[in-house]
Parts: sequence; structure tokens; C-alpha cells
Amino acid sequence: MKTVTTEMFGIDAPVFAFSHCRDVVVATSKAGGMGVLGAAWMTPEHLEQELKWIDDHIDGLPYGVDMVFSSTATKVDFKESPREIIPAESREFINRLLDEDGVPPLPKDEEKGWYAEYARNLAFSPEASEALLDVALRHPVKLVVSALGVAPAHIIDRVHEQGIKFGALVGSPRQAQKQIEAGIDIIVAQGAEAGGHTGQISSLVLWPEIIDAVAPTPVLAAGGIGRGRQMAAALALGAEGVWCGTIWLGTTESELTPDMREVLYEAKAEDAVITLGYTGKPCRAIRSKYTEAWLRPDAPATLKNTPMQSIVSGEPFRRVERARRKDWMTYSAGQIVGRVNEPTTVKSVMYDMILEYSEAMERLTQINEA
Repeated sequence: MKTVTTEMFGIDAPVFAFSHCRDVVVATSKAGGMGVLGAAWMTPEHLEQELKWIDDHIDGLPYGVDMVFSSTATKVDFKESPREIIPAESREFINRLLDEDGVPPLPKDEEKGWYAEYARNLAFSPEASEALLDVALRHPVKLVVSALGVAPAHIIDRVHEQGIKFGALVGSPRQAQKQIEAGIDIIVAQGAEAGGHTGQISSLVLWPEIIDAVAPTPVLAAGGIGRGRQMAAALALGAEGVWCGTIWLGTTESELTPDMREVLYEAKAEDAVITLGYTGKPCRAIRSKYTEAWLRPDAPATLKNTPMQSIVSGEPFRRVERARRKDWMTYSAGQIVGRVNEPTTVKSVMYDMILEYSEAMERLTQINEA
């Protein structure tokens, strides 16, 4: 396969795999695509460990990192307990529901430490983001992607000065235009079907709108992609590659716990719902008692100032994981989750996508020749 992005990065297939798991990143690049490590939920120390491991295992193949360059995040003072920083109403509401449903509380000696560790990983302040970038630029990354909003000019300049491409996720033509004005090299057009933070425009509407709006800047299509036919549709609409996330969650290389993986395998497309309870912003995740709790009429308003609602979720997520309560478990996932229903490998996913893509293109050729 030959597209602008395969030529740009020297890869065999225009498949970009977003994952929080280093194993998925390496396996995708080795399978001919390009892995992109989600670093937004990491400390600089953790990111250094992950990138060092990737460098040691990826055989010199290209990979990227995805992070948040936020100018609006609330700075968390770690001299205090993050548990006490978040509103008591939010903390007590969700923990009361867990108590009533028989989910054991965290041991007191773990409670404070868990909150502090979880909150530190969510420090999306400009200073924290730049510290992560400092780490990334010490490694041979080929792509840096802004997951949320327009990165500051000096950030983009730093990346470009090292010969690295800069990309950005967008959910509307307006957002895409802002990124182009900032000097972005690649746009990731993410339709509403996607997991995580997403907009309101469906992929088949969004992709061509953005492709037309930003030409000749290459666009990666994202949102609901996990099959070769979907990749064929994206390229037919003018995309220069695809950006996939949810499809890797079911692989043996992914970061999910065995319990969360079972929840994933059982989920259908309609179970990937938009919730504010995860981060305070519209986020598509697997429906569970946790996502439903924030829809109750007695639920407090979710916290909009990043990363406060995410910090709220730390304790209940830990309680649920320790108790192995799958009915309360959730994870960011897109509507393609209905296709993730059994264990497989990254290599197998890549192979199946390319094979189905080839079959789809052959069918189109036959139609044209008929």
C-alpha cells in the first residue's frame, strides 16, 4: 500500500495504532503499521521507562507518542491529598453507591496513596505536558500528536526543529482549520463513533468535510475503524490512512486486566455510550453501573475543570478492580467494540484488516469492470 503517510514514515500499511500499551505499539510497527503510545496519563518517569522499552524492542521501526497540551487544566497541589481537593459531594456520592452495592472500600493505608498516584498521572498542566515532551524528544519518536486542542506554538516548533511530524485529533472542520493555522502536519479526523473524547459528527460525514477543508494536508480517518472494509471506505473518501484504538484492546498485547477484557468481549456496539462521569467531558466508554450512576437525578454535576472528574473516578475504579466487580467496570471504547469479542494478536488484527481491504478493493474493481 502506498499513501502519503506510508511514504512519510516509511511504513508498509497506513494503519496507526493508538494504545496506552507499549506492547501494542511495538507489535503494530513490526506488523507494518505505526504504533502511537498514549502518554497523557503518565508521569515523566513512567514515560521514560515505556519509551526505553519500546526503543529496545522495536528494531528501529517508527513510532509516535500522543499527549495532552492543555492550557486549561487545574494544577493539583500534591502537598495536599487529592482526595480532599475534589468536592466531597462527588466523592461521597459515588462511594455511597458502591457501599450500597456491596463493593468493599479501599484499605485506609491504600486510600490516600492511591489517590495521590492516580492524580499525579493526570497532571495535564502546561508544565507537566512539557515535561512529558522533554522525555519524548530524547527518544527517536517520529510523530507527536496533540490529543486535545491546539498545542502552543513553541511546542510545535520544538517538535519540528527535531524533524518530527506533529499531528492533532479533531472532531470538526473548525477544529481542523485551527490546527492547520498552527502548522500541523497531519490531521486525525475522529468521528463520533470513536472511544474516548469525541465530537458529535459521525465519521462518514466528518472525514470528507475535513479532508476537503485541509487539503493538501494528509488526514487519518478515526472513529469506528477496525476492519479492512472500513479502511477501504476511509481511503476512498480521501484519507491517507486510518487511526485505530478500540480494536487493539482485545489483543493479547493490550493493557487490560483479564476481568476488563471479559467485559470488553461481551460489549456490543450500543454499549459504547457517551458519559460525563469519566472525565467531565463527553467521553465514549463501555456502559456499566459507573456510567449509569452519573445519569441519576440525584447525581452531582460532573466536574468540568480538567482533571478533577478523572480524579473522582480513581477511587471507585480501584475499588471495583480489587473486588472484581465487572458490572461496575468501564473503559474508553468506541462502537467498534462489538467486533472485539475474542482474544487475538495485533499481528492477526493487522493481517485481517489488510486482507479484507484487498478483498474490498478487488470487489470494487470487479464492479467497475462489469
